[in-house]
Amino acid sequence: MSVPSSRKITQILRAELDKLVTLPLIWLTLMGTFILNLLLAAAFTSIGLQGAEGTQSILNIGLASMGYLQAGFIILGIIATCSEYTGGQIRTTLATIPWRGIQLSMKHLALAIITVPAAFIIAASGVLYTFMMMRDTAVEIEIDTLIKTLAGATGYLTLTTLFSAAIGSLLRRTTPALVILLGFYFVVSPLSRDFLANIKNYFPDTAGFYMYMPPSSDQINVLTPIQGTGILMLWTLIFITVAIVFYRKRDA
Repeated sequence: MSVPSSRKITQILRAELDKLVTLPLIWLTLMGTFILNLLLAAAFTSIGLQGAEGTQSILNIGLASMGYLQAGFIILGIIATCSEYTGGQIRTTLATIPWRGIQLSMKHLALAIITVPAAFIIAASGVLYTFMMMRDTAVEIEIDTLIKTLAGATGYLTLTTLFSAAIGSLLRRTTPALVILLGFYFVVSPLSRDFLANIKNYFPDTAGFYMYMPPSSDQINVLTPIQGTGILMLWTLIFITVAIVFYRKRDA
């Protein structure tokens, strides 16, 4: 089978982007995640306002919801790759686009194009709300620190979405993928950190935490933001590669 031209690849990317943009569940998930983030930001800000005056960090409070916020992006990634298997739409896709590896790669790229601005807006909304409510009492933050932290949060949510999409492509079913990923992120990983202390920082969620964790003088970071990014990116690329290999070899 011949390799498609750059024009074909662009058309495939556009087709995958159109499918995601016109999928209602994508926007419902993003809207639900946005609303949930604002509610959590309001709750954490309220708690912060009750704390000691002048000791609260806007970034720490504004991004305190990230641990819960990631669930929405996990769901987003799974929906993006599993939705085509509902009703057999994947057969039409493969009949139209015979280059399976390129098609799945473009799906992940299209998902990243949608996720990056959405992740930035949602993460920034929590920080902005906290700033508006606590600007007179919280510790001031520098612009470069704010930019780096929001970039890290955006990168973490984007890579988590792509990682989840790869798992969804491997499993091809929404419910099993949700159970496995949400179970790992919210049950297995937190409970295993006490007796897997030597390797916990190499888990995708723990490594990703260092991508956006604001610098603090009270603790020593085991990983730098670059190291955290590299580890999570490696996890993501490995699973995307495995997903593409299986996608090319098995039946739809």
